[in-house]
Amino acid sequence: MLADILRAVILGVIEGVTEFLPVSSTGHLLLAERFFDLGEGSFWKSFAILIQLGAILAILALYFTKLSKIALGMFSDPAARRFVIGVLVAFLPAAVIGATAGSYIKAYLFNPWVVCFTLILGGGILLWVDQLKLQPVHHEATEFPLRTYLAIGFVQCIAMIPGVSRSGATIVGAMLLGADRRAAAEFSFFLAIPTMLGAFVYDLYKSHGEMTMDHGLVVAVGFVVSFITAIIVVKTFLTYVTRHGFTLFAWWRVLVGTLGLIALAFGR
Repeated sequence: MLADILRAVILGVIEGVTEFLPVSSTGHLLLAERFFDLGEGSFWKSFAILIQLGAILAILALYFTKLSKIALGMFSDPAARRFVIGVLVAFLPAAVIGATAGSYIKAYLFNPWVVCFTLILGGGILLWVDQLKLQPVHHEATEFPLRTYLAIGFVQCIAMIPGVSRSGATIVGAMLLGADRRAAAEFSFFLAIPTMLGAFVYDLYKSHGEMTMDHGLVVAVGFVVSFITAIIVVKTFLTYVTRHGFTLFAWWRVLVGTLGLIALAFGR
């Protein structure tokens, strides 16, 4: 039991640190399970999704004032209503593809080799985007055109491939569609709420029969750790990326992916 709680702490830290950074939380969790023996079996596969609720609540806590105003004004304020529709429009492509092809994606793409290659490729894309002389026209995440929200939603679907990074895909997509770094990052946070909540509810429904009291405690530990870690990371990330861009995260992806390939090649 103590060993499982230690695993939950480690995975909770990894989830909280990587979920909202453009480095792929799913990829890091898969590599952690593969290289550091952080649990096996169907429960641990579900655990990584279940503890995402902690990261979701971190966003709700950090943006409580803004999100509560939007929720309260949804039926009376056209701007608030338009943003809610925009988030739902952006969420729709992932919901459809996840429901129809999610099992095939997990069966054929969820392996360390895919993760390592996509981490490296994604790092190269981040470096490329950082070098572009983009001229942002959108500076507020709640005011993108509806067609921009939909386009970002389709880009997010690429992140169903482990190692791509949901936040990385949505941030890059938003920037290429005219958003500045901060607005792109903030919208990736807002879009994560329905996307991750949907994955959480779906996986909880599928795996609830496997849950025991011990499993509940392990999930609770991972949840709390991911919540605390995500709050710290999100606040730091927004300030850092606004000033310095994505180079640090790009090279981190390349480093982890390269080390992973070397370890796989030597049979680790």
